[in-house]
Amino acid sequence: MPQNRVVSREEWLAQRRAHLKDEKALTRLRDLVAAERRALPWVRIDKDYRFVTAEGESSLADLFGGNSQLVVQHFMFGPDWEAGCPSCSLCADHAEGALVHLLNHDVSYVRVARAPIEKLLAYQKRMGWQAPLVSSLGSDFNFDFGVSFTEEQLKGELTYNYATLPGPEVGIEELPGHSVFYKDGEGAIFHTYSSYARGNEEVIGAFVYLDMTPKGRNEREIMDWVRRHDEYGTPRS
Repeated sequence: MPQNRVVSREEWLAQRRAHLKDEKALTRLRDLVAAERRALPWVRIDKDYRFVTAEGESSLADLFGGNSQLVVQHFMFGPDWEAGCPSCSLCADHAEGALVHLLNHDVSYVRVARAPIEKLLAYQKRMGWQAPLVSSLGSDFNFDFGVSFTEEQLKGELTYNYATLPGPEVGIEELPGHSVFYKDGEGAIFHTYSSYARGNEEVIGAFVYLDMTPKGRNEREIMDWVRRHDEYGTPRS
């Protein structure tokens, strides 16, 4: 990689302080966007979505456990796939460390994929994850929330990340995302938020660290360097 200019400590501090203004502006904008997100209207969920978990069949309400808020990672693992998506797995790795904090802040977290539960449980064991990984196979859940697509959609048009896209250009039946739900005291469930595509980067801490380094993410295509955590070679120490 080309080396940046080398300057005195005084010049570096002057430019760093100038850059800090932009960082603070980004922080204030992030706070504003988060407030706008929390103020979005809700949609009541009336469809009886069913899932298969390690304990058996569950409803969407069951996935909340004892909490009133639920974050769902739409995990890319199609019915015929032999393993989960590496990028979704990177995202899942980050959530594991946050689980204890989420659960103690009235938030449950579940991963949902369309693969059969047997494949999901085997993959969960391989990855060493604690968060539930449940199957929506046979349910409309993934399709209704815009992360799974039919053969007809892939031949024509589909909607992903709030945009209409040519299905042939997408070319894959599963895509990533997150959805958030709220359950009130009477048991009514509401969809409050969903993010897709690069919107998922907000919860991937490795990106934040890499973006601080001189080489950055060092990628030719988005996330082309990502591997499942048990597929990397021996790291440099």
